[in-house]
Amino acid sequence: MTESEILFEERPTRDGGCLGIATLNAPGSLNALSLAMITALHAKLDAWAEDVSVHAVWLQGMGDKAFCAGGDVVALYRAMTTSPGDEGEAARAYFGAEYRLDHFLHHYPKPLVVWGDGVAMGGGLGLLVAADHRIVTDTSRLAMPEISIGLYPDVGASWFFQRMPRGVGLYLGVTGAQLNARDALELGLADRVIASEARQDVLKALENADYRHPQQAVREVLRGFENRALAPEAEVMPRLDHLQVLSDAADITQVVRRILDDPREDAWLAANRARLAAGCPATAHLVWRMLCRHRHGSLAETFRDELMLSVQCCRHTELAEGIRALLIDKDRTPQWAYTDVANVPASYIDGFFMPLWDAETHPLADL
Repeated sequence: MTESEILFEERPTRDGGCLGIATLNAPGSLNALSLAMITALHAKLDAWAEDVSVHAVWLQGMGDKAFCAGGDVVALYRAMTTSPGDEGEAARAYFGAEYRLDHFLHHYPKPLVVWGDGVAMGGGLGLLVAADHRIVTDTSRLAMPEISIGLYPDVGASWFFQRMPRGVGLYLGVTGAQLNARDALELGLADRVIASEARQDVLKALENADYRHPQQAVREVLRGFENRALAPEAEVMPRLDHLQVLSDAADITQVVRRILDDPREDAWLAANRARLAAGCPATAHLVWRMLCRHRHGSLAETFRDELMLSVQCCRHTELAEGIRALLIDKDRTPQWAYTDVANVPASYIDGFFMPLWDAETHPLADL
């Protein structure tokens, strides 16, 4: 990581304290998270948590296109393809650090505001969902699009998908459907909608806030800028009945078949069908399996299971092939191990869930 890939600033507040501001500064990759960025962010947020002069923390992305488009999967691809045998260690280091950061943010002891402007997908959505004050704007686009690269919705998705209406998380996971600000509010992924161009005004108001009661101070500032009229028309809830019908089946093969055979003429549904049809068949099985495994699980249990599964994904062929087709060669013609969801053997999926550590030696055992 170069020093400029993540920026830290402490802006003084009127009472002599300060507001900690962290900026993901890799706009060329839509602020994708590298391991070094994750490590630096965690260290600084930890220091701010202990610093009594820091009243609140603000996390944002550089530019107006994206808060964060996800993890730096290109770096993972290099590890998988140039260091055979070492890909598991690279994956353990990267995903272990990412999930530890996400878990930390879910339990952050000070007001934490995430400005989810523009693209917030994959690992970026994981950061947004974890905050106290989750802001989306009129330009926000959210998704867990891992079906397109042969991974699966991670960063706690098997936990936060469970908190949506029945069947919705499953549908989002297998289609990579894109959501807007209204969807984010209605599905519990965000708390407020504020105009994209109001960013600096919000920050100035936070600098001038009365921090005798920090959470209340931040809440009052954000409430003053909230404008839900800016949110586009929802995509999910107007279609809730239909999505629940599509997702209502005994196994993932039937769910996928119902989605792909859906004749409804609807641009949003059609885009989701196309993404699923082109996506990794194994991923659909991983989504189903993880949602079954974590129906009643804790957030920490989800992150521990995700670390195991993510390392296994790096040891299998699908993730490297998906990244190659989408981001390296950009031919968009991945050669998946199986042609469709119905042909993926249960034994193949079982291999992704082979334990790598016991309870005592798990890298995230202390969460």
